[in-house]
Amino acid sequence: MKYLHLGKDTSIEIQNIVGIFDLDTSTVSKHTREFLSICEKENRIVNVSYELPKSYILYDFSGEYSIYLSPLNTATLIKRMSE
Repeated sequence: MKYLHLGKDTSIEIQNIVGIFDLDTSTVSKHTREFLSICEKENRIVNVSYELPKSYILYDFSGEYSIYLSPLNTATLIKRMSE
């Protein structure tokens, strides 16, 4: 299995990643903000660092979705996935 390191001590399985999104550009949409708000209310958001998040990762683990907030930008995460 391949893992993606998101920052601090957090790594997740690449095969379960649904998408990697830039926090600044994707939250312009009202629908995305509503989705993230629902995830927060359902305790599905994991902040991997105390730093300001730059991206979020939609993760599917056996049909249970989670959002991981990462201080790394999307380009860095995508580069790490391809290595």
